[in-house]
Parts: sequence; C-alpha cells; structure tokens
Amino acid sequence: MNADISKPDDGAVFTVTQLCREFDVTPRALRFYESKGLLHPSRQDTRRRFGNRDRARLALILRGKRFGFSLAEIGELLDLYDTGDSQVTQLTRTIETAEQRLAEMRRQREELEVGIAELQEQLKLVRNILEEKTATS
Repeated sequence: MNADISKPDDGAVFTVTQLCREFDVTPRALRFYESKGLLHPSRQDTRRRFGNRDRARLALILRGKRFGFSLAEIGELLDLYDTGDSQVTQLTRTIETAEQRLAEMRRQREELEVGIAELQEQLKLVRNILEEKTATS
C-alpha cells in the first residue's frame, strides 16, 4: 500500500465530482471514508475540497480494499504516516499486514482449488448418471 502521500501540497484542489470520476467511486463512498476518518477534506461553504494528500489517501484506501484489507487496517496504516520516523513504522507495519493478507489469500486460493476440483468431479458423476438414465429411457 505504498503511494506518495508525502507529495507537497501544490495547492491542487479536487472536488467530489472530480475524485468520483477519477476513482470510479460514489459521493456516498467519499462521505463514508471521511466519516471513518480516512479522508480529511477542507470545506468551502458547504462544499468539500480535497487536496493531493486526500487524493493519494483515496488511492491507497481503494488499493487496500482491493487487497482485502479492512478499513481499520487501512486507517491504521495511513495514520502511521505521521509518526515522524521517515515512514519506517508505516512501511514495517505495511509489510506485516500485507504478508498476513497474502498468506490468507493463498489459503483461500487453495480452498477454492480443492472446491473446484470436487465440484468438477461431482458434475462428472451427475452427468454420467443422467446419461445412463436417458440412455435406458
């Protein structure tokens, strides 16, 4: 989950609409991530304004979700960015979390492979039974 959230704020401002289009998310999703403390847009009247940092954080949130990380895990990793140790803690924790998730994904893949093989075998048996029944009818 590495992205450049350290990029200096060059003053770029993104609207809800712009981020929704760029990342193919809904305004509701952005509000949800904000309510969970994952995004911190500024306000101009009633409008949300997102900077480069929020844009990078959104990219990391979506990547983390794609990898199966919980929002709590994603939030923890994002919050570690500001620990002041040149990201050593954040990167170390990211590696630990990613290795755990990778092991879980591999375990799930193995279970799927076994399930697929069993289902294929069952389909073969049922097809044979059906073929025998229709041949004798």
